[in-house]
Amino acid sequence: MLLTSKNTGVSITRMQNIRNFSIIAHIDHGKSTLSDRLIQATHIVSDRNFKDQILDNMDIERERGITIKSQTVCLPYTAKDGQTYFLNLIDTPGHVDFTYEVSRALASCEGAILLIDASQGVEAQTLANLYLALEHDLEIIPVINKIDLPSADVDRVKNQIKEDLGLDPAAAILVSAKEGIGIEDVLEGIIKSLPAPTGDSEAPLQALIFDSHYDPFRGTIIHCRINQGSIEAGDTILFMSNKATYRVEEVGIFQIERVPQRKISAGQVGYIIAGIKTVSDTRCGDTITLKNRPCNTPLPGFREVKPVVFSSIYPVASDGYEELASALEKLKLNDASLVYEKDASVALGFGFRCGFLGLLHLEVVQERLEREYDLSLILTAPSVRYQLFMNDGSMLRIDNPALYPDPTIIEKTMEPFIRASIIIPDRYMGVVMKLCLDRRGINKNYQYLTNNRLEMIFELPLSEVVFDFYDKLKSVTQGYGSFDYELIDYRETDLVKVDILINGERVDALSQLVHRDRADQRARVACEKLRDEIPRQMFKIAIQGAIGAKIIARKTVSPFRKDVTAKCYGGDITRKRKLLEKQKKGKKRMKMVGKVMIPQAAFLSVLKTDTD
Repeated sequence: MLLTSKNTGVSITRMQNIRNFSIIAHIDHGKSTLSDRLIQATHIVSDRNFKDQILDNMDIERERGITIKSQTVCLPYTAKDGQTYFLNLIDTPGHVDFTYEVSRALASCEGAILLIDASQGVEAQTLANLYLALEHDLEIIPVINKIDLPSADVDRVKNQIKEDLGLDPAAAILVSAKEGIGIEDVLEGIIKSLPAPTGDSEAPLQALIFDSHYDPFRGTIIHCRINQGSIEAGDTILFMSNKATYRVEEVGIFQIERVPQRKISAGQVGYIIAGIKTVSDTRCGDTITLKNRPCNTPLPGFREVKPVVFSSIYPVASDGYEELASALEKLKLNDASLVYEKDASVALGFGFRCGFLGLLHLEVVQERLEREYDLSLILTAPSVRYQLFMNDGSMLRIDNPALYPDPTIIEKTMEPFIRASIIIPDRYMGVVMKLCLDRRGINKNYQYLTNNRLEMIFELPLSEVVFDFYDKLKSVTQGYGSFDYELIDYRETDLVKVDILINGERVDALSQLVHRDRADQRARVACEKLRDEIPRQMFKIAIQGAIGAKIIARKTVSPFRKDVTAKCYGGDITRKRKLLEKQKKGKKRMKMVGKVMIPQAAFLSVLKTDTD
């Protein structure tokens, strides 16, 4: 195996000089900053070209301080023993929505750096990511970051590493990624503590796809880890999940930019360009082999990524449909997990029904469409996918209220449940317990991780989490609560469809599928919001929330009224009554022919409302 670095000009032929590792951490524990310092320490980017969060390409990532799209970089490092090592950093997203991408990236590594904030300590995703890494049998190096902060408590964190994580606190490396303290210790620790990759470069090709991105000139760029065999330009590759074949145009490694190589072999991490038109053809977790010399079995762990949150997207102006369609098509090239299909609404016109991995994924897609493609959008209330068992024995899966059938033909309804792990200081136990129980949660377990930190396990309906649960948790715990979840199963629920009626006409875009216990509250809030947003007319407007034919909430927009009795400054009361009755009949006729135009702001106010 031959690997040549563009920057150092050093060639190595020994697999023992390669290390494949990932950095895993809770959100905002300094993962991107540590990556920046490692890149600077290995001098693959000049100081003039360097920028903070260099692996984060999107403006949204920089503004929010999160990694959405994982990156890979090969770091050449000359160690204290005089040898040059090639360290493949496989960056991972930090949010729970992208857990599957994290698991595939970890499957490409032999070890991981577990980064822990010296002031915050071990949090929910620290634990979740550790378990994920241990499932892949990775070697773990604990690293304590932000030791320069006044609030840093290294001894407390070391105790948490021992008690909560079961790791050796003496092996923890102390760093400040911001100040550049301890970076060399991390690099040396990677070389000494993490094992070299294994594999036979002469065996049939077996490579794991752990990510991909779209290049407008070259097509899809596949990010892969070569487990067995080797690959070079001119080979014909086979995707084992869909049996698609392509001819390889170029292979190489990542050093911020793509660096072409003659071939990449077992143990290495690199890229493959093969003229693939769309990202959706390359599936994360799939196995690549050679068409003329295939491997016997695919690598384990591949599964289709399924969306869990659904929402419809419409352009604010009806003539923006073509622009929205074009923007979604382009965005799909870079985000294979985005699922969408055509949708239509009487109130909002033509749009698309989209599936997302979670609420963060929904927000990211919305922001990218609005920023990168300059679109003004309306999103319907997020929903989850329900299972409806019908009287005739069939099962229907729906995520759109418009598709909800007649309740009389439904035998039972099932909704998805999650297991939530919430780590908090124990003083917030009461408010978190109330928050979860209000959301129909079931308290399964709680345990003290340290003398004042608590892990609470709840089983919650996913539909109660997708609205504003995370924001509420952060609010009631003053920012100290951390949250991680996994889907577990479907359970029976009492589901109803809440319709919003304006002057007796249903507005399909505002319909919601909710649990019966929450229906009154949701309908009442929606009616109040609409009353504040719909402009007054010359006639009275009734805004109603209904379940079927039963009205459960009502608000009224008062009409404009001319004072028709102003000219009656004397005489019998019947004169005034006659004029008022005449006005009343006129208003009634006006209501029968009048149309209520609902402004876009009214839709937005209802769909973005805080329901608690």
